[in-house]
Amino acid sequence: MTSAANDQTPRRKILSIEAVASEISACKARGQTVVHCHGVFDPMHIGHIRHFAAARELGDVLVVTVTPDRFVNKGPHRPVFPEDLRAEAIASLEIVDFVAVNRWPMAIETIVTLQPDIFVKGSEFRGGKDLTGAIALEENAVRSVGGRLEFTDDVTYSASHLVNRHLSVFSQDVSDYLTDFSNRYQTDEILKFLEKSRSLKVLVVGETIINDDQYVEAIGKSSKEPTLVVKALSSERFAGGAAAIANHVAGFCDHVVLHSILGEVNSEEAFIRSRLKDNVEPRFLFREKSPTIVKRRFVEQYFFSKLLEVNELNDAIPTADESQQWTSALAGRLAEFDVVIVADFGHGFLTRETIELLSRESRFLVVNTQSNAANLGYHVISNYPRADYVSISEHEMRLDSRDRRGNLRPMIERVANRLNCPRVIVTRGNKGCSVYRSGAGHLDVPAFASQVVDRIGAGDAFLAITSLCAVQDAPMEVLGFIGNVVGAQAVATAGNKASIDRVPLYRHIEHLLK
Repeated sequence: MTSAANDQTPRRKILSIEAVASEISACKARGQTVVHCHGVFDPMHIGHIRHFAAARELGDVLVVTVTPDRFVNKGPHRPVFPEDLRAEAIASLEIVDFVAVNRWPMAIETIVTLQPDIFVKGSEFRGGKDLTGAIALEENAVRSVGGRLEFTDDVTYSASHLVNRHLSVFSQDVSDYLTDFSNRYQTDEILKFLEKSRSLKVLVVGETIINDDQYVEAIGKSSKEPTLVVKALSSERFAGGAAAIANHVAGFCDHVVLHSILGEVNSEEAFIRSRLKDNVEPRFLFREKSPTIVKRRFVEQYFFSKLLEVNELNDAIPTADESQQWTSALAGRLAEFDVVIVADFGHGFLTRETIELLSRESRFLVVNTQSNAANLGYHVISNYPRADYVSISEHEMRLDSRDRRGNLRPMIERVANRLNCPRVIVTRGNKGCSVYRSGAGHLDVPAFASQVVDRIGAGDAFLAITSLCAVQDAPMEVLGFIGNVVGAQAVATAGNKASIDRVPLYRHIEHLLK
């Protein structure tokens, strides 16, 4: 039986979820069997069309719901086509009766609202093969409304494979690298390191920083002074520094401990705690007569151009009593953790005594020393006597070597030898990263970023996720690959607005390797 909707123009088939639910109710009242398909469908190809055709054979009315753009987790450069065009392309098929753009990340709520008789997935999902774990939830949802789950059987085509081969946003060199890498490493090989991270006991040590972004509009120059005048528009605040790193790690580990320092004056403790994930256990120390570090950026909103940064911090040298107190808080506790991630922003919390303790007692020590306006030239990786894994930027590596133009690889080897560190990665912005393993040599991994909104926090995200793989002794090229995928996700959002989460990262990796 054919619905009258087939005689309508494609756009008239596209309705809201609620309107489709009403149409389905009417169809079922007429005794028609309603079939529901759901997915991204980007770009639509012959595999999708065959999937829809097979689904339609199961009933009288075919409804297709489309994942909205904001929930497409296949990397910053996806979807290729926006949700309205994807919906219109599907609606142009005669076999499709109704189309709606979903409102939720998965189809569970949609199934409950639409109440189809049959919910249909492709054969690649048979046996519960789904990174999101959605199949079981969707099956429960359709059974709860009296329906059933079915799978279509046809040749499986990969939209990601088609995009990578024919619509790639990458240069030919990067595309060739990904093809070569995918021939040497399977997706499951990569993801196993992230999956095994769940049970790791992780300690993150470093300063917590509040990122306070003030968005403004430049309105001109002062009439009497050479001063730029701006109009305040909006503001956003995030938990940055070591807190942001702990949140990144918490997306992959069951439990994370954050050992950090706040100021006794304007501590912002309640705000920071409210921004930590539930599985992050904060252990805060407080510095007397000091504020919690705030880095306030004034950003021209239209161009996202940073105009000025104002820091609130106490950069005085810690007293001997402070250093002793901060070091004692860690003494005897480091060995209980599988990995200790040190994010040293150079604002005084990590004193010489604390560094020596971390180097002496950590079972697996990861170190990043970050250069910034407050410590430029005074804060380098060689302040540490030992590490098991170091991840720093090229700028920071060159500062340590006092060499602006020279060959980077000898610098990496000198740092590795000086710290007795077998694993070093140097991040290089749009050049990707250079990875080094003692005894194995050097490799370069290209960048995968296609959309750069803000570089703030990208190195922290890279450090956080690769540390979990380094402690498992993952191949260095795998570390570089995962780190650059993480970096691509991090630079696509402003500052520390969002942490790296497991499912979007898995799907991004899966997409790149198809």
